[in-house]
Amino acid sequence: MSELADPPLAGVPAADLPAIDYRSAFEQAPVGLVLSRHRAIIDCNQAVAAMFRVPREALIGQSFRVLYPSPGEYERTGARILTNVDAGGCYADERIMKREPGNPRGELFWCHVVGRALNRDTPHEAGIWTFEDLSPRRPLAGTAGGGLTTREREVAALLIEGRTSKQIGRALGVSHRTVDIYRARLLRKYGAASTPDLVHRLVVG
Repeated sequence: MSELADPPLAGVPAADLPAIDYRSAFEQAPVGLVLSRHRAIIDCNQAVAAMFRVPREALIGQSFRVLYPSPGEYERTGARILTNVDAGGCYADERIMKREPGNPRGELFWCHVVGRALNRDTPHEAGIWTFEDLSPRRPLAGTAGGGLTTREREVAALLIEGRTSKQIGRALGVSHRTVDIYRARLLRKYGAASTPDLVHRLVVG
């Protein structure tokens, strides 16, 4: 068959296409999906429940706070969303999150999060979010990954975004010199020779 051949449904009148069950599409999507209001989970699919290793029913109505390693990381991520959402109401980042809400020993893992606010002017009012587990290609394990402090996790996530020490300092409310101290600690923990080397190790695991 030619690669330029029309797809099977090309030219089929819309009325003749099978009806789409949007609830089933939401439930069976291969990526984690969450509907939120004021940073609380109004609905989520099974992919999210599997990712965070908790029954879906246990997440409904919960604050996103339960998915973070610490209250500070939850608060600062929320602040970054408010200042970095784009003109279309979209926001994306890569952050470290925690499985098994309520379990202090829940596994930490890298997660790619993309969201869209339904109202650009009040991003936390209501939104649609996707969550992708990056751990298969970016493990957070062993002495280096497992031993990161809260600040080190936050600095690592912002370094991956390509931010400078001054930009990271503004995002976290600390001086750029403090950021440099955490960067140096990360370099030692990951055995990296430079910041680009560190970012590479953070990204590829």
